[in-house]
This record gives sequence, structure tokens and C-alpha cells, in this order.
Amino acid sequence: MDPVIIVGAGPVGLALALDLARHEVPSIVLDEGPGLCPESPRTTVLRPDTTAQLTRLGYTRAATDGAAWHGWRILRRRQEVLHLDLGATPVLHLPQHRLQRGLRDAAGAEPLVELVPLQRVEELEQDGEGVSVRTRHAEDGRTTWWRGSQLVGCDGARSTIRKLLRIRFPGRAAVDRYAVATLRVDLPFPGEARLHRDPPWRGDREALARPLPDGLWRLDWRLPPGRPAPAAPVDPHATWPGIVTGDTLVARVRATLGGWCGEIPRYDLLAAADHLVQQRLAGRFRAGRCFLAGDAAHLHGALGMQNLDDGLRDAGNLAWKLALVWHGHAGDALLDTYEGERRGAVGARLRAVDQAMPLLRPVKGWEQARRSLLSGSFRKHAPLLTDGTLGAGRFGSPPAYPPPPAAPTGRAGRRTAALSEGLAETTPGVLVPDVPVIAADGAKGPLHDRLGRGFLLVLVAPGAGVWASEHWLGAGLMPRLAETAAALPVPAEVVVAEVYPGATAHTVLLVRPDGHLVGTMQGSRAEELHALADRARGGPAALPTAEHTG
Repeated sequence: MDPVIIVGAGPVGLALALDLARHEVPSIVLDEGPGLCPESPRTTVLRPDTTAQLTRLGYTRAATDGAAWHGWRILRRRQEVLHLDLGATPVLHLPQHRLQRGLRDAAGAEPLVELVPLQRVEELEQDGEGVSVRTRHAEDGRTTWWRGSQLVGCDGARSTIRKLLRIRFPGRAAVDRYAVATLRVDLPFPGEARLHRDPPWRGDREALARPLPDGLWRLDWRLPPGRPAPAAPVDPHATWPGIVTGDTLVARVRATLGGWCGEIPRYDLLAAADHLVQQRLAGRFRAGRCFLAGDAAHLHGALGMQNLDDGLRDAGNLAWKLALVWHGHAGDALLDTYEGERRGAVGARLRAVDQAMPLLRPVKGWEQARRSLLSGSFRKHAPLLTDGTLGAGRFGSPPAYPPPPAAPTGRAGRRTAALSEGLAETTPGVLVPDVPVIAADGAKGPLHDRLGRGFLLVLVAPGAGVWASEHWLGAGLMPRLAETAAALPVPAEVVVAEVYPGATAHTVLLVRPDGHLVGTMQGSRAEELHALADRARGGPAALPTAEHTG
């Protein structure tokens, strides 16, 4: 079968290619750029689940390329509103160019990934057997046709693939505007990120400081509404003349550093840009054999939310589904669930932001006083800003996907995801916790390290760690469970957990390759496990059809 074509070599496109390679699916990555990752002010905050995902894919430098925050503080004027000690679960903050370089290095070392630079997509055709793409070389003008089994557009906010597929990208063009800068400076709160609303120095409404590695800091200032925003999607980090100018930026830097340090410390201004926060959601994530992921499918970022986190979840969700279809283990219906799950999850986040914005961005005058009476104090709602920046709660935690129907309905793509906040770890659809597990060969490690190659059957067996694996492999439920796993219609591996939140001894959990729970059962009942696996793969595999093409 032909490889999967991925258009765009940013973090999402590279992560998808590496994830497909773990499932033994080849890919061609068409990169419009020269294959370089120049330094820029863009940074990203990674949650533990996306950090673990990137590590599995071969980007092992995340911990050293980024800086861990151990504290988070919100202030208003001269008063502290909220302080969190992040303790054993620090947040990882790293420059996006380092992330992209690490993923590109991993992709370059992977024989199943072909990176092709300087290829601008100009034409796309699809039929019942695959997808054809015509590109033009950015330097010599030479055109080339490429053939793939499926195509995924990971080509950013101004996606060519989305335009060729005539998929609408509605939303709001300017939810927030920020001036951002990267500085080398010593601040009096090392290892702590700080948000300051209505600071005592004049001229700023909100200032945010977040530590980066090597003594660097990323500073963000929320700007007042400016000129009308463009109706069409723009690069969220494109420069807007008149907002960040040399004198204006330097004055803002000096006022902020002086306010936090008592005097202006020595600093080096390394980079600066404007950041326009948009909220957009593509009308479809799938059109036949073509899919959208990352910025090509959605844009958000208000209240500190991380669009890249959701883009990486797009890649993790889609990769195993494409792989099952590519290897003949699932039919076309499984691919419909990508749109239902991922578009539903991002849509839920956008709705949560719309509900929270009036509480955290009140308007002025009498309307502001009225809103304050209705919504309560800023202190009451400050945790919402924490959720967005730290990747928790409604704005950042991994979603819970809806359980698959008991039988294929032909409407799988219409199911929607929910927010996972408050759900038990045994609820179908949630991301499973990263509990310690033991593999059949005796290897021990976190459960999330085993993800990304096939399904997992997790047997809860208290006390299993006391014995060598050869003792319990042939005892209790293990022989039947191993036999059942080998007979499942999807690739599956059996692991043992001594404890799993909310599960009793002899509970068996079926976990998808992206770490989301399919379902649980007591003991090893082959027919029930087979039915769960069938539901997870969209029903029994069938020959591909042309139903969704065109």
C-alpha cells in the first residue's frame, strides 16, 4: 500500500510521521520550507501526557531543552491572588524551535519517514484507491506528483490543504493580542511563572513571565484592542506593525522589570514579536482520504491555552487509526471517529473559553460593575487562568472521548468528546493514569511508555511485583488473557499493574494505542474482550469504499 502523505513539517506533522513509523506505516513529509528550524520567540508549554508522547516518538531531549516551573503565582495590583507549589508535577516550558529540531532529528533517523523540503502543494486529487498531490519545488520550479494512501494537512493556520478541500475555517479573528519578548535576565523568582493583572506600573493591563532554559525568560503583555483584525486566518505570530516597535517595547520591558525587581536589572533583549490569539475551528477534519490536524484544523490560545498540545493529541489520535486501516485491521468507519473525537474535544475547549472570557476580561464602566456583581471577584475566577496556563481543568487536561457505539451506526463522526474534569479513571474514554506496569518479559516502567504500538490489556494484580514474571505468567488469569490477546482482531500486548485507581483485583482494562480507555471487565472473557476491540476499531474490518471520497 502507498505511504501516508503528510503536508507540513512542523511539530504536529513530524510527530504524526514518527507515530505512524511506530506502527510500521511509511510516510512522506512534504515541507514547504528548506528543512531548517530558525530560532524564534515562539515557545510551548507541555503537559505530562504530551511530554511522554514526544519521548516515545524519539524526542528524548524535552527535559533538557525546556525549563521546569515549580511554582505559579497570580497577582493583581500589589496583592497576591493565588500561589501554587507544583511540587512533583512541574510544568515544562521550551522554545518551539528546539522541539521542532528534536523531532526533525528523530524523523531523519527513521527509515519509514521520508522528509522532502522545498515542496509547495498546488493540486490535490483523490479517488477510491488513494490521493495524488502535485508540488512545485520552491527554488527550481520543478513539479512532482506524489501518491499516497491517505493525506494529512498539518500545514498551519493558512493551510493550503484546507483551502484545496474547500473546508471552511470560521471563528473569531482577534480574541486577544500580546506583545512577546525573550530576555536574558535574572528575575527574583527563579523557577516560578508569574501572571500580574493590573500591575502598579503604568501602561500595562497584564504581564506574564515564564522561565526558559539557559537563564532566559519569555515575557508576554496583553495589549488593548487595536485596529480591526483581518477576516482571514493569519499566522498567529506574524508581526503587526505599530504594536511592537523598538521604543514602545523597550519602555514596556523596563517598566515591567523595574516593577518586579525594584530597579531595572541588567538584561539582553534577544527577540520580540506580536502574538494574535484567534479562535477558529474547521468545519470538517476529514474529507474523503484527506484529514486536517494541528493549526490547519483549529486555533486557540486565549487564557494561556496551548494549541500545540491539542495538535499533538490530533496526531496521537489519528496515527493508530490510519495504521489499523493501512494494515487491514479496521475499516473506513474507524477514520470517521477522528473528527468526532478531536473536533469535539477542541470545540468543548472553545465553548469553555467563551463562557469564561466575560468573567476574566470584563468591559469597562457600568457594564464592568454589573458583570462584577454577577461573576464575583477576580480572586474567585483566577483558577481559570491557572487551568489555561498550566494545561489543567477545562482548558488543558486531556479530553474524555465518547465510548464507541455497540454496533457501527454509520454516524461515528458525529459523536462528540467531553471534558475529562472530574471523571473517574475507569470511565471509558479517559486518558489512563501513568501507573507502573510489568510486561511479560519482566520489564518494569510507566504504562505510558508502552503506548503507541498496539492496544494494551492491563490486568490489575496486586502483589505481582513481588514475583519474577516467569512465576505469574503461567498462573491465574494470565494464560487465558495472553491467549485472548493473541486472538484479538487488533495488535495487543498484556501488561500487569499492581494497582489502578478505582479498579479491584482481576480487573482487565483495554487501552487504545493513544492511551484512552476502551472499557473494563472482571476476569478474562474472550467474547467480551473481542467485542470491546471490535467497538474500538469501528466494527469488523471491511474492504475500503469510496463512500467518503471527493
